Amino acid sequence: MRNLIAVLLLFFTNFIFSQNQVQWNTSVEAVSDSTYTLIIEADIKENWHLYAVNQPKDEEPMINPTTFTFQGEGVDFELIGEVEEGEPITEMDKIFEQRLSYFANRAVFKQQIKVLTPGLKSIIGDVAYQACDDKQCIFDQYDLGFSLDGNQVVIHKEVDAKSLDLAQSLEIPLTNTELLEANQQSDSASPSHGLLNLFVLGFLGGFIALLTPCVFPMIPLTVSFFTKQNSNKRKGISNAILYGVFIIGIYMALSVPFHFLDTIAPEILNNISTNVWLNVIFFVIFVVFAFSFFGYFELTLPHSWGNKMDSASGAGGIIGIFFMALTLAIVSFSCTGPILGSLLAGSLSNDGGATQLTVGMTGFGLALALPFALFALFPNMLNSLPKSGGWMTTIKVILGFLELAMAFKFLSNADLVEHWGILKREVFIGIWIIIFILLALYVFGLIRFPHDGPRKKLSFYRVVFGLGVLGFVAYLIPGLFNTPKSNLKLLSGFPPPVFYSIYEKESDCPLGLTCFKDFDQGLTYAKENNKPILLDFTGWACVNCRKMEENVWSEPEIFSLLNQEYVLISLYVDDRKALDEADQFNFKLANGRVKSIKTIGDKWATFQTINFKTASQPYYIQMSSDYELLSSPQKYTNAVTYYQWLQDGLKNFKESQEARE
Repeated sequence: MRNLIAVLLLFFTNFIFSQNQVQWNTSVEAVSDSTYTLIIEADIKENWHLYAVNQPKDEEPMINPTTFTFQGEGVDFELIGEVEEGEPITEMDKIFEQRLSYFANRAVFKQQIKVLTPGLKSIIGDVAYQACDDKQCIFDQYDLGFSLDGNQVVIHKEVDAKSLDLAQSLEIPLTNTELLEANQQSDSASPSHGLLNLFVLGFLGGFIALLTPCVFPMIPLTVSFFTKQNSNKRKGISNAILYGVFIIGIYMALSVPFHFLDTIAPEILNNISTNVWLNVIFFVIFVVFAFSFFGYFELTLPHSWGNKMDSASGAGGIIGIFFMALTLAIVSFSCTGPILGSLLAGSLSNDGGATQLTVGMTGFGLALALPFALFALFPNMLNSLPKSGGWMTTIKVILGFLELAMAFKFLSNADLVEHWGILKREVFIGIWIIIFILLALYVFGLIRFPHDGPRKKLSFYRVVFGLGVLGFVAYLIPGLFNTPKSNLKLLSGFPPPVFYSIYEKESDCPLGLTCFKDFDQGLTYAKENNKPILLDFTGWACVNCRKMEENVWSEPEIFSLLNQEYVLISLYVDDRKALDEADQFNFKLANGRVKSIKTIGDKWATFQTINFKTASQPYYIQMSSDYELLSSPQKYTNAVTYYQWLQDGLKNFKESQEARE
């Protein structure tokens, strides 16, 4: 099980930070005038291995075999047979725990082709591969060029005439753009309630972590160490406070790499959070976290890390205190790791991901650090702390059920983005009902887990909590049926949207509204009917988008305006459905980087960034069919503000129409 956890963490880490540990070279051998052998050589870094194309047939491999693709196949040339490879090493892999075939140091692959287009001078292809050493794996792709006439092949993404035409079609001639600038200034000038909320959630997560068996017993031990080690009481208190500051700093530092990702491209964190396989990996990780909390095994970082940090903590002074704080972070990972994982995943899926992650981590670190400083200042308060005991195990198990419920949110994200249809809204709610019924049975002592102590009489608080869980189950039950009460407003954003249902719906748009999912189609309809446009930048996995649809759009007066007065155009920036090949193109960004537009989500995310200089969702624009902005953009807000915003936009539209007449 620990090996599986290591594999999953490697997948996630290297999805974001991959390094090229394999060097690729190509050459060509002429077999006849029209037949050639394409040769691909891989030089593999020492202690690394590259997985072969062909893997043992014993079971489905957990790794990604090496694969090759060639542009122009079937048109300019045809492949003769399969890719040939040298004799790989085949043995039991210690990490993946299955027989796998791989190459070490060097690998050679050959593909024979027959040219169909006379005068063909070169062939472009690419290789997708996975390589690992005993500590990490990388997943990468490399472009390959093969010269058939001996001249050098220059590989680069072409921004050809077709791409330029399609890219130009994404830019629209907006007027009244000063409304966008005013909105951006207002956003930067005003504090974000979302950041405050995330700070509070991070703080609550840290407080819950305090109550777990990995952290709680450390409080009196550590505080006593600082207050009794120093003959000078003031010095002991200042050291305890410094210890707390270092704890906060360590957890804040975990978010730093994501700020670098945020600067690469505006939508990169959104792409990460909605990546199908990353969400599936999160689902598996959270299930593993849940069973760890249930007591079936322990999740720990390598013991050598804790031992080294513990040794370093004996250095004394500020450095020693820092390493004491780092030791706490490492040894408490089995309890804090799942909570931090929830915070990480939630931050990536929201607007301003890296900043939100830093704020959440700060709240988490503050909650962990605060008791050490407070009890150092007021040591008599230590006597009021409850004794460690079975109640901490109960908290861990309860957290396990919550982690299990959260796991299905990530699986739902993948299902929504890929339109698999396996986790419709009612199925999702049914799974949650089962999970929380099991939680209630545990709280009432009817089911038990490995680390539970002897049965005891149920306390008043445990009975009240159990009844609360059953009340939540009762609240969920209407969500299984196709009735007006199935909305479950308190949970909006967590289950799949109402229209993603096992029941037949009149529309696949939110709340059964009439909407367009293509800008040009909606624009044409708006011109024909002389109506203003409500442009809705949204996402299948966007929690706040669902909250707006189910809590704000559902208000009768707002629903009426959307249904009768506006042309709703909903553009899903995380839709992974591929565009038709004729509609795929390369787009050159302002920084010179070339971005491939291959999916519907790629297209609309780029459309939003180009025209509205933002990558956040939900993001609402009111405009006329003549591209005139009618008001400043609107983001996540309450029903009163949103209704007034719609009314103002409608008023501006009518005044604009009258002025033209």
